Formats: sequence, C-alpha cells, structure tokens
Amino acid sequence: MFNWEQSFATRASRMKASEIRELLKLLDRPDIISFAGGIPDPALFPKEEFARAYATALTDQGAATGLQYSVSEGYLPLRQWLVGEMGKIGIPCRTDNVFIVSGSQQGLDYLGKLFLSPGDTALVTWPTYLGALQAFNAYEPTYDRLNLTGNRTPDSYLTAAKEAGGRVKFAYLSADFANPTGETVDRAGRAKLLDLAGELDIPIIEDAAYQSLRYDGEAVPPILALDIERSGSIDETRTIYCGSFSKTLAPGLRVGYVVASTGVIRKLVLMKQAADLHSSTINQMAIADVAERIFEKQVANVRAAYRGRRDALLSALDRYMPEGVTWTKPEGGMFVWVTLPDGMDGAKLLARSIETEKVAFVPGQAFHADGSGANTMRLSFSCANDEMIETGIGRLGRLIAAEIERG
Repeated sequence: MFNWEQSFATRASRMKASEIRELLKLLDRPDIISFAGGIPDPALFPKEEFARAYATALTDQGAATGLQYSVSEGYLPLRQWLVGEMGKIGIPCRTDNVFIVSGSQQGLDYLGKLFLSPGDTALVTWPTYLGALQAFNAYEPTYDRLNLTGNRTPDSYLTAAKEAGGRVKFAYLSADFANPTGETVDRAGRAKLLDLAGELDIPIIEDAAYQSLRYDGEAVPPILALDIERSGSIDETRTIYCGSFSKTLAPGLRVGYVVASTGVIRKLVLMKQAADLHSSTINQMAIADVAERIFEKQVANVRAAYRGRRDALLSALDRYMPEGVTWTKPEGGMFVWVTLPDGMDGAKLLARSIETEKVAFVPGQAFHADGSGANTMRLSFSCANDEMIETGIGRLGRLIAAEIERG
C-alpha cells in the first residue's frame, strides 16, 4: 500500500479535524440536547424570499449571468449594496474595496496565505475562533497572545516572534460578540489595538461575522471605521474587515466578503483566480436580491429570536450552575463562554455528559492556540428552545455539581 503520509507537505501535519464539525454530527441524534453547534436556526431562514430570488435568477435573462463564469471580484450589484451597508456603519468605501468570497472562512484562508510564511507570528486572542486557527495553521505560523487589557509592550511581541524564527505579521480578532466567548471589545480596546498595530507596523484582521447580532447596549464602531477616522481614507488603513451573510440570511450559500484597501483586494483577487475563479454567481445574485428587499427585517427577526434564547440560557445558568462556575453575559451573537473550576477538564466532562445526561457542548481547549483552557466550554443558544435550555442546563448543572463534589 502506498504511504501517502510521506508525500504530504509539512503543513499537512498541522491540519486537524474541527471539534465543532465533529460535534455537529450529534445534532442528528434525537436523544441529544445540543448547545454545541454555533449555527443559525433554519426555521429563521427566509426560504420564500430565496425561492423567489432563485426563480428570478433562473429566467432566461438571469440564467445567462447566474449560470455563467463571472469576475473574480464578485457580483457587482451585491458589492454595490455592500458599499451602502458599509457606509451605514462608518466605513465609506467603493466597490473596488469589496471582494466576495465563498464564506468568510475562505477570506481567512486567503489572508493566512497572503501574510504568513512558516515561523511567522499571528497575534490572536486567548481563546479565539477555532476556524481561524485552522485556516492559519496550514501556513505554519506560531501564535502569540493578543492582550488588550494588560501592559504588554510592543517590544515583547517583536522579541517573541524573533525567537520563534519569524516576524509578527498580523493581529486577528472578532471584536463583536466573539466566537467563542460572546465578548465585545470596547472602543478603548479597539483604539489600543490600532495603536499597537501602528507600533508593530502590522495589519489587523477584523472578523465581523456577528456584528449585526446586537441585542443590548450601544453599538461600537468597527475597527476599520476607527482606522478610517484616523487615516482619512480606506486605502490608507491597515484593517481588513471580514463579513458574512451566514448568520443573518443563510450559511449554505457560502457568501462572505472582505472590505479593505485596494492594495489588499488586488492580491486577494489574484488568489481567487488561482483557487476557484469566482464564488457562485447565482448564489451571489440570490443574496443580493434578498438583501436588497428584506435585510433589515430579517436581521430584526433574527435578533428578536436569539435575544430571547440568550436570556433564557443566562437565566438557566443562574439557577442551575453550582458555585465556582462563571460565564460571560454577551450583548449579542450566539455564544456564552463558561469557565469551570480549576482542574476540571471540559473534554472529559463532555464525554460523561453525552453518556449520562445526553447534553452536548464544545470543550474550550480547542479555541486556545497554546492548548490551555481545559476548564472552559462554549454553549450556543441559537438553535435551542426554552424547553431544551431548561432541561439541558439543569442536567449539565447537576453533572458539574457532582464533579465538583467528587473532587
């Protein structure tokens, strides 16, 4: 038998299965109450609107565009719509600042490819989005902890990167309702990040997948908006904004976007030409059609549904979690981050939970680039109704209390 392992590139050894993707398989088990998959509720998808959009796109005139090869930059009407939406959140830009990708995950992969050479350092939060680590891992970086609340100096980042054999290449974070913690970086933290990036002379990758899903509090300007305020023009900025329609309209169409300086966009377009030529045109047409007609209404519906589920989850945690367990209280998004007592292992707890309580969650260690965080876990409320939350958190609290008592 041929030994494939000997022929793989060294980067292949860094490719690992996503714990989340594996846990999604549990959603098919009717006996499992799952807080694992951070996925939208399919009951909220605007199915009728998409049916209408695809019917329009498949008329004789529409099909000539939708079923044909297209430009790598993306479907122009969709990019034009995004220019208007970006303006509403303080990001004035042009269509040549907007690039369509096959889900924002593809954007992260392209950015890893664009910036990272083996041994270079990516600054990420502890914890951070697991999908970003997977995207970047293929380009063989090292990671350093991005700390916006302490007193770490720029020189300490530079020294650590040099010792690792490379350079600091970018800072990556999700500033609004982050996956996995649900936390938001305040305006002062975003300003501090811009200051740090300026001193290190590096780009910032702003993952804005959940930016539209705010339920409480005042909206904070995107990092790119603050960057434009400082520099005067998007083409003078160092921030790259990655957005998605997956959490608002539908994830299955795989339509995301990158908004950045034209210098960055031009390089990304070349990558797309080499990778898949362009994202699905008919899907972009459908997204553009639906977004133009009902985006604000759809976002309002999603916010209302998820706000209630978040409130129910936080209330259940208050009632059922034993002393010594803490959790975040997000103003939006899909996630609550739970910290267990020191010494408790989330992965082992999950195995027992599946076996005895039939409740699933995501252990937190996978979200830490350094392998720490064993005593943490992520709960998603997006697909959980009140009964699931009440029953599931009750069971989980009982299990954790028993583990604490057992010592």
